[in-house]
Amino acid sequence: MANPYGVPELSPAEVAQRLARGDSFVLLDVREPYELELVALDGEVLTAPVSALVREGTAALPPEARNPQADIVLFCHHGIRSAQVGAWLLQNGWQKVSHMAGGIDAYAREVDPSIGFY
Repeated sequence: MANPYGVPELSPAEVAQRLARGDSFVLLDVREPYELELVALDGEVLTAPVSALVREGTAALPPEARNPQADIVLFCHHGIRSAQVGAWLLQNGWQKVSHMAGGIDAYAREVDPSIGFY
């Protein structure tokens, strides 16, 4: 599924495979704090809410994601905000950025329904 922002996409299954293999990458959730309480992925997920990124720029990124060479996989609820953040990072010099197509909603539908929906 292509996005209008030109950000490389990974399917939820591809993200799950990377997690299962223990690949080294930054999994970055850009949803807002109230959304994190509704549904969350297990494991090492870092957060940088879009609202904080708008206010603070790259300073709102967790330290692991501040390196423009970091391998970052972004996600949000449906994949729109993560694609937007991905485009912004790419425009600002990050080179290994992708996002999960369909967001956490698609992950729940295609990989792990036990995490829930909202």
